Amino acid sequence: MSQLVSFVIPCYRSAQTIGKVVEEIETTMKGLAQYRYEIILVNDCSPDNTFEVIRSICAEKKEVCGVNLAKNFGQHAALMAGFHYVRGDIVVCLDDDGQTPAEEVGKLLAKIEEGYDAVYARYAHKQHSGFRNFGSKINELMTRAMLGKPKELYISSYFAVRRFIVDEMIRYVNPFPYVIGLVLRTTKNIANVDVNHREREIGTSGYTLGKLLGLWFNGFTAFSIKPLRIATVIGVFTACAGFLYGIYTVIKKFVNPNVVIGFSSLMSAIVFLGGMMMLMLGIIGEYIGRIYISMNNSPQYVIRECIDERE
Repeated sequence: MSQLVSFVIPCYRSAQTIGKVVEEIETTMKGLAQYRYEIILVNDCSPDNTFEVIRSICAEKKEVCGVNLAKNFGQHAALMAGFHYVRGDIVVCLDDDGQTPAEEVGKLLAKIEEGYDAVYARYAHKQHSGFRNFGSKINELMTRAMLGKPKELYISSYFAVRRFIVDEMIRYVNPFPYVIGLVLRTTKNIANVDVNHREREIGTSGYTLGKLLGLWFNGFTAFSIKPLRIATVIGVFTACAGFLYGIYTVIKKFVNPNVVIGFSSLMSAIVFLGGMMMLMLGIIGEYIGRIYISMNNSPQYVIRECIDERE
C-alpha cells in the first residue's frame, strides 16, 4: 500500500494565499503516484478570515483537516497542534504564504526514502526581508551554540520527517515548544536538499522582533543549560578580575603611598559587576519562570474548533 504523506501548515493572515498552497500540493501529489496525502491547516487565531477560507477548503476537499486555535500561540505551537492530527508515514511542514515551494516536495520525500529521518530544505537565495534574514542568521548561531546543531546542517521551516519523529515530538507537552530542538534531540540522521525560495507575493511576514526573541528564548531555555554555564564562567572570570585588580590596587598603594585611588575606576568596577550580576539573575529568573509556568500546566495551545471529515 502506498505511503501517506501528511502536510502540516500553520496559518496566519493567509486568507489570500492558503488556497493556492493547497492547490499546489494537490497538483504536485498527483504526479507522485506512489504517495497518498492529507493536509492539516492550523489557523493560529488570524485576525482576518483565514479560518473561513480553511472551512470552505475543508468542505470541498475531504483530505483536508482544519484546526482553529483559540488565541495566537505562535508557529511552533501551531505545528505541535497539527502533529496531533497527522496519520501519515511521513510528515511535511511548510509555510502558508507560498514562499516554500510545495511543487518541490518530491525532493524531500526522495531524500527520506534514502534512509534519512529528517530532511530540511536549503535555500541558495532566501527571498525574505533583511530583518527576517538577520533573524534567521541569529537563529542559526543559537541552534549551533546552544543545541549542538551541526555547522553544515541548514535549518528551515520547510522540512519532512518520519512518523516516529513526530510521535516523539508530541510527547513534549510543556509550553514553549521549539520544533527544531525537538528534532535535534530525537535524531542526528538529518539531511538537506536544495530548493528554490520564492518572493512573497501578498502580505508581509508575521514574525516581529518580539516573536523572534520569544522563539530564541524557547530554544535555549527549554532544550539547553548552556546559558547557565556561560553565566557561571562569566561570573568566575569577573570575580577573578576583580580580585586581581584589588591586589594590584593594594600593591600600587604600597609602592607609591601618594597615589590617589580613583573614584571613577571604583564606580566603573561597581557598575560593571552590578550589571553582570543582574544579567546572571535575569537568566536564572527566566529559567525559574518557565519552570513555574510549566508546573502550572500552561497549555501549548487551545483548540477552539476542528473540522475533520477525513475518511
